[in-house]
Amino acid sequence: EFSAALDGVDLFPGDGPERADSHDYRRWAVESAALDLVLRQNDTTLPDLFDREHQPVRFVASTRLGDPPSADRVEEIRSRNPGIGFKLDPTPDWSDDLIDDLRARDAVRILDLKGHYEGTDVDNEADPAFYRRIVEGFPDAVIEDPRLTEETQPVFAGAEGRVSWDSPIHSLADVRSRPWVPSWLNVKPSRFGTAASLFETVEWALAKGITLYGGGQFELSVGRGQAHELASLFYPDGPNDLAPSVYNESSLPPELPRSPIAVPARGAHEGFGF
Repeated sequence: EFSAALDGVDLFPGDGPERADSHDYRRWAVESAALDLVLRQNDTTLPDLFDREHQPVRFVASTRLGDPPSADRVEEIRSRNPGIGFKLDPTPDWSDDLIDDLRARDAVRILDLKGHYEGTDVDNEADPAFYRRIVEGFPDAVIEDPRLTEETQPVFAGAEGRVSWDSPIHSLADVRSRPWVPSWLNVKPSRFGTAASLFETVEWALAKGITLYGGGQFELSVGRGQAHELASLFYPDGPNDLAPSVYNESSLPPELPRSPIAVPARGAHEGFGF
């Protein structure tokens, strides 16, 4: 009822947001706060509601490789946690030597092409030659968010099962509109706007055998804890972008936390999110 009531509320009085997806982000901020409150008021938890148990969450380290790009950061992190996998953001200035070096380390799990961002510091042009170098250079990695055009889609022929989606996914309808049923999805709760849309999509994807993972968006404060709890309930074994924040420090400690992240002790948290 609360969610339905929000349908008639202008969450951006005035000129509105600069980006259309900000409507979903703000709607999620309000709905997730309400979900947190109602769980506390009723002395219950998400595991109770879904009849599921929290599980330890496996994670990968997400990092960019500097300017000019090199494997130095990967080497630095792996020297402190030899078994860690990576989610990397390739750019057109990655050299063939760098691609060969990274592939030989057998540590790259996901490569985010960021093909659906526009006007940001991280978006990449949909260049078929660049895409082909990444797809062929990392034959075992998941390829996230390519922009499919007449020129780029043929690059993924035969590799459709390695393609994942993130930025374009705000609803189950968005998943179904992909050119093929995806094998992978990156679940960002705040992109879905409403709790109903999020859980509908997760339920459908799990029933279809789609591999889910989540995390990212460090700027979302409590949203990180929400992403962590959702991963713990629904996709704990995915390559979750939920490495502890120390992984993003410019100066790393001698040792880094290992995957998986343990489940908080019973009673150590309440509401929504770890």
